[in-house]
Amino acid sequence: MKNIIKIISFFILPLLTYGCGTIFTTAGDQIYATAVDQRDVKTILNDTTIKLTIVNKFYDDDYINSLNSLDLSIECYRGHVYLIGEYDKPVQNTRAIKIAKSIKGVKSVTTYLLPKKKNDLCGTDENLVIAGKVKAKLIGDKDIWSTNIDVKSVQCNVVLYGLVASKNKIKKAIEHAKSVEGVRNVKSFLKSVS
Repeated sequence: MKNIIKIISFFILPLLTYGCGTIFTTAGDQIYATAVDQRDVKTILNDTTIKLTIVNKFYDDDYINSLNSLDLSIECYRGHVYLIGEYDKPVQNTRAIKIAKSIKGVKSVTTYLLPKKKNDLCGTDENLVIAGKVKAKLIGDKDIWSTNIDVKSVQCNVVLYGLVASKNKIKKAIEHAKSVEGVRNVKSFLKSVS
């Protein structure tokens, strides 16, 4: 009975959190994501709970709440939280890290947070195009489970994070990201499960 409740919660939670920054929108998407994910169902549930708790705490925080949702990405893999994006004021950076570290179940917080640059030639449009091109290259490589790799572009710097099968796949993912025109730098937080 306990397992049935967990499974039901696993499929319903994403539906309830639609619009809260989660990438899953339907039970079908969740089933596919779970099937290709390197984590077990319990770990995915724990990570999702941590992520949603952080999202809620950020929403309640006056300093962080002023950030545009496109400027900050939050992910969690096996209790390790990743905060990636830009901030307007140093206090936002400091508060985001402090809040994330305070959440039950968080083992570590890794950041790639840059101060926003005025008049930077690399804006939202350029970042979205770069991230899309990197994702396309990863999808095109049949040797890499691209669904396990999250891609974010911040000021035309590509950040890769997630779980992959081997160190060789990490190297290949980095090479794909570096090959995209317009990429200034590549930062990898990819972890190997083997």
